[in-house]
Amino acid sequence: MPRPWVRLLAVLGITFVLVLIARSYNVAARIQLSWPLAVHPDGADDGAQIPLHSKPPTKGAFKAGQAANTAPGAFTRKIVAVGDLHGDLPNAHKVLRMAGVVTEDWHWSGDVDLFVQTGDIIDRGDDTIKLYDWMEALRAEALTHGGQVVSHLGNHEWMNVIGDWRYVPQTEIKTFNGPSARQQELMTGTIGRRWAQNYSTTSRVPLHPSLGEVNTDYDPSNSSPLSHAAISFVHGGLAPSYPDLTPFPSKINSIAHSLLHKLQHRNPPPAPHPPNPYPGLTHDATTAEHRLYGTDGPLWYRGWAMEPEQKVCAVVDSVLQKTGTRRMIMGHTPDFERIVSRCGGKIVIIDTGISHAYGGVLAALSIEYSLTPLAKASASDAKRWTEREVVTAVYLDHQDVLAVSEREIEGSF
Repeated sequence: MPRPWVRLLAVLGITFVLVLIARSYNVAARIQLSWPLAVHPDGADDGAQIPLHSKPPTKGAFKAGQAANTAPGAFTRKIVAVGDLHGDLPNAHKVLRMAGVVTEDWHWSGDVDLFVQTGDIIDRGDDTIKLYDWMEALRAEALTHGGQVVSHLGNHEWMNVIGDWRYVPQTEIKTFNGPSARQQELMTGTIGRRWAQNYSTTSRVPLHPSLGEVNTDYDPSNSSPLSHAAISFVHGGLAPSYPDLTPFPSKINSIAHSLLHKLQHRNPPPAPHPPNPYPGLTHDATTAEHRLYGTDGPLWYRGWAMEPEQKVCAVVDSVLQKTGTRRMIMGHTPDFERIVSRCGGKIVIIDTGISHAYGGVLAALSIEYSLTPLAKASASDAKRWTEREVVTAVYLDHQDVLAVSEREIEGSF
């Protein structure tokens, strides 16, 4: 019989080896959580969590506000984007406070120019009403400070208005005082009207005001050096195969607005699924509306997150060219450890499972842009500028610089 201390050493040795193996294979990212990924009603997958893989970001000493420390006459813009919130108000506040969007007492801070939320506020948690109310309060406060809140509908908002309640907790339904009241609220009640008025399916956010306001369509005839100085935001992704990318973003948003109106004004609305049969889209939904809600539509597409790096990097530029953007930012497909940057920051996936339903890392994306005039003009007397953009993942205890771009350009802006 071996002595007790020999057994103990053997157990410790085995445990140590298992820990090393687990770390090398990133077992934590592969653990199946209580809430799997949402499954498209026509999809064949089982909703299992598939971890994202990317090169680790650069850890640097970049601090928020760096882009604003520029010479007199420079234009600066700061954008903060946050992914899926899924019914968790306390964690949403932690993230927005951490990223400088709001104050400790829940108000707009005035320290950012635009706050972008990429959808999926609803489902998995109980704070649906409180979160939508808070977003509207921030929207009003931002306007008084010269800022803007840019809101998107995610696949879960669309699921709920269709009548697909597979991911709705019973405890959340009680906050609406029952299924009927909840359904009415999402159709033509306060939340439903806000979706129709203040939320889009995708957006084009300009880095410089010479490109117009948020959601100004890309003009392919624009030959300015800043023609693509904009970023696309969407919940799922803008697939290369999707036929309605242009004009961007108005074509997608027009299709979505039409479909949302049809769904919200069904009379009577279909009984929620489950326990009732899945209702699907309206009988008069067009081919384009079905494609919008399809697996390669902007609400459900996961290709930018799941496909191999070589494949996505080979086709990303074609989509950026069509949409008049430099980067595409999306939620929908979570990595519970970090914000994922692919293809040199051209693709950024910002869903980190913020909600307690997932237990992922609390994270936000910061984009700081500046256009600074140079003292000397070019040989042709054209005005010269230094354009700089810094994309940073912000966490509670550190920040990771995902991409830095800087160049000199000429022109009058």
